[in-house]
Amino acid sequence: MVLPGAAQTAAEETSEVPTVAAAVTPPIEEAVSEPRSAGLGGSLRVRPDARTMTLSIPAPRGLITDRNGEPFAQTKVVWYPALKFSQFEKADRAFVVDWARKRIAQANELFDIDWQVKDEELWQHYRHRRWMAMPYTRVVSEKEKESLESELITGLIFHPVYLRSYPQHDAGAHMIGYVGSSGKLEKGPINYGDPIFERSEGRAGLEKIYNDILTGKEGLLRMDFEADGTEALRKYERRPRPGGTVVTTLDMAWQKEAEKVLKKYCSRGAFVVIDIHTGEVLAMASRPGFDLNDFIPFISTDQYAKLRDDPGTPLFARSYQGAYPPASTFKPIVAVTALTNGDVRDDTLIDCPAKIKIGNHWFHNWSKVPEGRINVKRAIARSCNPWFYKVGIQTGPTAFLSVASRLGFGSKTGLPLIGETEGLIPTHQWMIKNHGRKLMDGDTANLSIGQGVMLASPLQVAQGMAGIANGGALPKLRLVKQVQDVSGRVLVSNDPERRNYLNLDPDAVATVQEGMMQVVHASYGTGKRASLSYTVLCGKTGTAQWGPPSKEQRLAWFAGFFPIENPRYAFAALYEGKPHETLSGGRKAAPMVRSFFEHFKKDIKKAIAPPPKAMVIDEGDDDGGVEVDDEGMLDTDSAPKVILVEEDEGLVPSEAEPRPLRAEVVEEDPQDTPAVEDEPTVEPPRPRAIPVEEDE
Repeated sequence: MVLPGAAQTAAEETSEVPTVAAAVTPPIEEAVSEPRSAGLGGSLRVRPDARTMTLSIPAPRGLITDRNGEPFAQTKVVWYPALKFSQFEKADRAFVVDWARKRIAQANELFDIDWQVKDEELWQHYRHRRWMAMPYTRVVSEKEKESLESELITGLIFHPVYLRSYPQHDAGAHMIGYVGSSGKLEKGPINYGDPIFERSEGRAGLEKIYNDILTGKEGLLRMDFEADGTEALRKYERRPRPGGTVVTTLDMAWQKEAEKVLKKYCSRGAFVVIDIHTGEVLAMASRPGFDLNDFIPFISTDQYAKLRDDPGTPLFARSYQGAYPPASTFKPIVAVTALTNGDVRDDTLIDCPAKIKIGNHWFHNWSKVPEGRINVKRAIARSCNPWFYKVGIQTGPTAFLSVASRLGFGSKTGLPLIGETEGLIPTHQWMIKNHGRKLMDGDTANLSIGQGVMLASPLQVAQGMAGIANGGALPKLRLVKQVQDVSGRVLVSNDPERRNYLNLDPDAVATVQEGMMQVVHASYGTGKRASLSYTVLCGKTGTAQWGPPSKEQRLAWFAGFFPIENPRYAFAALYEGKPHETLSGGRKAAPMVRSFFEHFKKDIKKAIAPPPKAMVIDEGDDDGGVEVDDEGMLDTDSAPKVILVEEDEGLVPSEAEPRPLRAEVVEEDPQDTPAVEDEPTVEPPRPRAIPVEEDE
């Protein structure tokens, strides 16, 4: 049975209300007429088995949905096998225990469970709590209940409870999170408000972050029992009020397709899609994942240990908890900084040999062949390492790392995520603290190609692409669209915002965007496998060695945005390679992007289509009439004039945006740099600053 809608609880829908907690007033006393003794009045006799209880009914937990209202998490009514003691006349301990054992034996047989209860627990429950069910945590479905109900012997019942359910199973599991029991049922004498089934609370993800909103308000139920155990009164003093609804920005179809693409193309990886106009996260998937229903109603120690110890780390959200070297996806940031600062122009040609010497060490191009004299666009399209070594050193690390910070690298996004990584953008101060020296030219060369000690999550890389696509400002990301109460009233609405201005030269941004377009659409680009059949996509491949050097483990990236005119979607795809696996961003990550976005071709074409031009009807100074000639044809001279109105294509920044500022350039330390192989590393994952082959 599915839980009723927000305005109606299961308590209102069915007589099988999950009555949850009980509280007891002192035993009812009744005056009983008895023969009078000489010189005595009547006497009072206490009825110790009569009870009046006030029970609390935990509220059904609110929904977590996608942007269209499709549920990621919901609450349903299920049943547990339970003992319901009768009121026995002069029952002793042995009788009560024997009575309970017979019913437990039947439950074990019918439900294939191993219900173990100590004799003393059975006896104490009868003594103090026999008016309340004694459940065993084993979910019974509605279909199973219907088929077995007639077989239950008296005293073995189906006890209704509210239970969390995750109908999408593993979709968005890391973000959605799961619930767990907030405490075991009480034992001993019943107190006011004791729950008849366990309350739940958020333990991870949005379930935990929005626990107060999702929890709802418990109901209260008064129950009176006669001395013989007969129920005399049942009255709802307050019906349970369901929790509120958390509406995410995720699109269920996109989220599921992202999960599907990852399962098809890789064993471990991540995929993130962002709406550039609004900052909304439309899909954020990590592979491998896990089924949230494994945690409901609880997860066994063995099950959890299996997930925890799995070498694929399915509990780890690679999309936002994983910190990786961004590799060549970082190169557009170096390029746009150099162009903004005037260190290079779009027509500047820089000689790019197969390798260059920095200090006493050689730094190689990924292709191991010279590229010749090339400009910035071709350097991006070819992912030419020597170009970025030279330009990065000329521009200086402080300048391009400052731009990276404004694009969101090195800090959390601010989304409601548990365990999100900050990544790492090193500074001179960080290097002095951790390595006893400032950034040197060798460090700068490594950072210029997104390697060395730099780390970022796929979410941060996608966010950075949204900033480059926008050009003027970095949109503030959103994962929750609205928070509603049970009546549908909006309590919180997260509207689009800027996170910060980028202060980049618009011409520099346009040049870098064109270079990223050539990555996909030029014959010499490294990311041709990502091209889409219906729009112009801008992207950047990336490949890096990562992890312990002995594993020879690599990462493949493809990140970017589209369309090139008025960009709408930014994305990042990560392929985490196996030890000793040969891969590249163009071969492994780019096809993932194509597969995902081609699947939504029809919908995306509508979303990115430019709006029609507005038309103004000029009717002149007369009364607006339209003349026709003798044959009834329209006189074009008197017809209203249709005037096309040009659109304002600017999105952000607004007119109040400050003019672009030059990023600070600092003098580099003239000392020789250490060998590439000796590049200091940080805590795992440990990137190695070795250029890895890109794919054409």
